Amino acid sequence: MTNLDYALEQQTQPDEGESVADRGDFERIRPLPRISVHAFVETEGLAKTMERCSQDRRMAKVNLRINSGGVSAAANMFAGSPTPNLLILETRVDGQALLDELGELATVCDPDTRVVIVGHVNDVALYRELVRNGVSEYIVAPVSMADVIGVVSAIFVDPDAAPLGRSIAFVGAKGGVGSSTLAHNCAWSISSLFSSEVILADLDLPFGTANLNFDTDPTQGIAEAVYSPDRLDEVFLDRLLSKCSEHLSMLAAPSMLDRTYDFSGDAFLPILDIIQRNAPVSVLDVPHIWNDWTRKVLCAADEIVITATPDLANLRNTKNLFDTLRKLRPNDHAPLLVLNQVGMAKRPEIAPEAFCDPLEIDPLAIIPFDAALFGEAANSGLMIAESSAKSPTAEALSQIAHVVTGRAEVKKRKKAGLSSLMGLLGRK
Repeated sequence: MTNLDYALEQQTQPDEGESVADRGDFERIRPLPRISVHAFVETEGLAKTMERCSQDRRMAKVNLRINSGGVSAAANMFAGSPTPNLLILETRVDGQALLDELGELATVCDPDTRVVIVGHVNDVALYRELVRNGVSEYIVAPVSMADVIGVVSAIFVDPDAAPLGRSIAFVGAKGGVGSSTLAHNCAWSISSLFSSEVILADLDLPFGTANLNFDTDPTQGIAEAVYSPDRLDEVFLDRLLSKCSEHLSMLAAPSMLDRTYDFSGDAFLPILDIIQRNAPVSVLDVPHIWNDWTRKVLCAADEIVITATPDLANLRNTKNLFDTLRKLRPNDHAPLLVLNQVGMAKRPEIAPEAFCDPLEIDPLAIIPFDAALFGEAANSGLMIAESSAKSPTAEALSQIAHVVTGRAEVKKRKKAGLSSLMGLLGRK
């Protein structure tokens, strides 16, 4: 069972004492590399924290094993076997007794293994002595997930390395709600407003529309990347990208039905990794399907934007997506919501306030229904901000671009009572 599968079955809660600021720290921590970690714990509190760490998406590549016992238990275990990349050791002893135990561990520890001590004594002199003896970090219990993952990140993620790009996944709560159109416009807006390099990946291989919306007809695209993972590198990626504007490139979908598109759960993850290493921002146009690979793509993204229209089916689907993604991503903030096609004539609608009450959020943007505006832009191969720069929709798209790139924040919503619409969701 993978970490993602386990997370689906477990409703995890934040560590006791973990603040909103801690969650903000989580969102800035980059995914950890493929390393092996053994944790030796003496208290139930640290054991639960390490268990939650194992479920976090930033630890997806980490091989973490949790053991009972302290420094002596680690020395006994590794007396006849190689030590991992990192040892996290909880101990209740301090002073010379701790240094003696670490001396025994040093006799069986590989020279490149890093050691983090979780102690129960706040002693600056002890900290300095431990660092002098080769310990990478000493932290005082109780510790949160942000503490643990932050320490591991500080040790194994090179601060001088080029930062990974930010990935933003757009997905619709229902087919036809305009998620792809918003993804394409948002990608263009980010590249245009901030002069930032953006890669747009159209993951809807059979029915993707990015090539139509940008009026391009590339001969290669994302299909070649997903079917040739062994060839995937920066040079190969550059060959597959098609230029949409000065700062925007696209991995286009073939949009053909000459074969079926059945993928394994990890099929797109190598593509996302290399895209993030090659552009500050990547926008993922995720199709409205639910299977193993779309679930893992959404879980791996730094930001998720759900697009919905104001009707009951969209409310139900949006609620299901929010609940599931909160379980999959317990240490990330909730997805962002865009209400689209609001105010369509003669169509009964749920008011935005009533739609958002069961979700306990405010929408990132409310975009009015405007068939003429969107239709003209689509038929011309233009983005909304190109065809009608001063329209309210263009302003809303600019707002979305600022928020998803971290240049602006969404105001926090006070907890609201459940709307009476929740009763409707239970009806057959």
